[in-house]
Amino acid sequence: MNILKKIYRKFGMAIVCMAVLSPLTFVSCSDEPDSENYYTFTGEMMSDYLKNRSQYSMFAEIVERAGLMNTLSSYGAYTCFVPDNNAVDIYLKGRGMSGVGDLSQADCDTIARTHIVGNMYTTFDMENGVLASANMNRRYIEVQQLRVEREPGDTVTVVLVNRQAQIYRELQNDSVENGVVQPIDRVLESSNSMLPDIIGQNERVSVYNAALMATGLRDSMFRYKDEDYDASIYEVYRYISDVNKEAATAPDEHLYGYTAFLVPDDVLKEKYNIPVENKSEALKALYNLACTIYDKVYPDDVNADYHDFDHLTDRRNPLNRFMAYHILDRNAKGVNFLTPKYDVGIVVGEMNPEDWYTTMLPHSMMKFEKVMVRKWLGDATREERYINRRYDDIYKVDGTHIQPTVEEGVVNDAINGCYFYIDDYVALDMTMRDIVWNCRVRMDFSTIFPELMTNDIRLNGTQSDMKKQDPDYDETHKYGRNYYFPNGYLSGVSLPTGVFVYRRPHDYYWSYEGDEMNLRGNYDFTFRIPPVPVEGDYQIRLGYAATATRGIAQVYFGTEDKMTPQGIPLDMTKNLKDPSILGTDFDKKKYTAMTDEEKQEDRKTLKNLGFYRGARGGFHYNGAGATTTTRFCDNKETFRIVLCTVHINPNEDYYLRIRCVSSKMGNDNEFMVDYLELVPKNVYGVTDEGAQEDDL
Repeated sequence: MNILKKIYRKFGMAIVCMAVLSPLTFVSCSDEPDSENYYTFTGEMMSDYLKNRSQYSMFAEIVERAGLMNTLSSYGAYTCFVPDNNAVDIYLKGRGMSGVGDLSQADCDTIARTHIVGNMYTTFDMENGVLASANMNRRYIEVQQLRVEREPGDTVTVVLVNRQAQIYRELQNDSVENGVVQPIDRVLESSNSMLPDIIGQNERVSVYNAALMATGLRDSMFRYKDEDYDASIYEVYRYISDVNKEAATAPDEHLYGYTAFLVPDDVLKEKYNIPVENKSEALKALYNLACTIYDKVYPDDVNADYHDFDHLTDRRNPLNRFMAYHILDRNAKGVNFLTPKYDVGIVVGEMNPEDWYTTMLPHSMMKFEKVMVRKWLGDATREERYINRRYDDIYKVDGTHIQPTVEEGVVNDAINGCYFYIDDYVALDMTMRDIVWNCRVRMDFSTIFPELMTNDIRLNGTQSDMKKQDPDYDETHKYGRNYYFPNGYLSGVSLPTGVFVYRRPHDYYWSYEGDEMNLRGNYDFTFRIPPVPVEGDYQIRLGYAATATRGIAQVYFGTEDKMTPQGIPLDMTKNLKDPSILGTDFDKKKYTAMTDEEKQEDRKTLKNLGFYRGARGGFHYNGAGATTTTRFCDNKETFRIVLCTVHINPNEDYYLRIRCVSSKMGNDNEFMVDYLELVPKNVYGVTDEGAQEDDL
């Protein structure tokens, strides 16, 4: 018998269906499920599990008809959310069917693939949000860990899946030789519609839907797949980075996606007195609200023809800008994907995990932050996510709260995107432009390119996978997958020669957020840099780890048709102990052990040389499976270099070019691009010792 069942007996009668939940008291959501939720192997394959238990015979028949039973009888790593016969019967009756035989072949294929995930997840691995791996339909399963009180003093965790089904607590984490089985009390369903369609089906966001239609932005969110992309023509790419022997593959598909943040009608009515019952009047009221925001940001447009209410489809119209800023140019999948996996490489007691993404409003970005640091909590809810928040010792901008999920019965994920409720509008207003965005913007390189999030590349794999080293040149992708990108795959990128590689996250790699990107071979790489808020001078910095296997490159900056070299070539084999930087002074004292005065002097020395230590708020484990860690600022290999200091117009596109000039021109040549920083002069140019930028 599964050891979990033995442990569970001390709790008495288990919760076995959603009907039993009704008298329970829901007390909270938690990212930390019960520690009892581990699993042990039973000796069966997943196919045997289904065939040997009569209560799952109907789902077993569906899997058999879908042709997937052989898959579940082979070795691998799967999680199967198994609906029992009662759940399947409820589903069939809801569709007016009397048995599994009434389902079409396509129905069986969709149902079976919806319930199978190509990775192993116990309830202990399931954080609030969506699973890190998609199901076999390339869709993401949403999970909620809910603490419920069965009776006074007796609180347990209940796991809800897609807001539709409950994992049977007394049967959860039933393990088999090739995965984990999670029995559930409802059949999981998902929509095959596009994002604009599912938004249009939700009456609670009718005003925002009407605005998307009136501005024409709704028609801009139907793109889904590049049918001309053929992954089969690309071979496996093998390479060595430091001591790691790895393999990377081209992405399976080239998908496009979107993420929308919508203010519900009831919130608009309560906060802004929008007449939501009358769509014509509601649109005019929303347009007037947009004017109060964007007339200040774009004053030269106020008297233009396209500014008025009769030109809502013009991309410069205030309402058009207002709605465009609510949409990301990528499919985020779940709320937990909007910020980095905070326990990998970020000291959450000192620095909130955050990411920046471009929106459908040209030359704009949105900041996403998971609130973790208690001293900067303010009125926010810890562990929740916010948009455009800046809450520190100087500024108190609360930002807009993202609701983690939607109500039961509402579908918020489509095949090309998803949407979330927010508690107020988001806008590129004066506060966002001059305060929130007017800071050191640090972006993991994988966030610069929307395709990495949309195509399930960024941060792929589970948390436990990040601790594991792959076998040499592994092509099984058991713990996660490395990718390389054909020229033309990434928007705003040119790569006529060389290879651009994404390396999956490891918690012991010397990389921000655990993952990194590398240029290899005789590379010549040009990419569009993210936008900035206002015109002025900016420092562009690159964070990386220096190792002996890396090489030398010349960096260029400019517009697409005119780029100029910036300084001397960057040698990535040199670390901070190089005589040209700190030399032996690096060993005198760890940065984290220095006094404030010593830190100021150390930072001043490096700044004068065009360097910055790695972030004090970043860390890595000291090897695979290690329990000790090192801060980036204490590692001589993990630091930042100033690529250039340049003047930028916020309404133009600018590019960086990185061209190999190393003497070793073969496949072994490597250039690491881990994270990028865009720093305005009011941050990098401060000379007052007491007002320097923080070292986080």
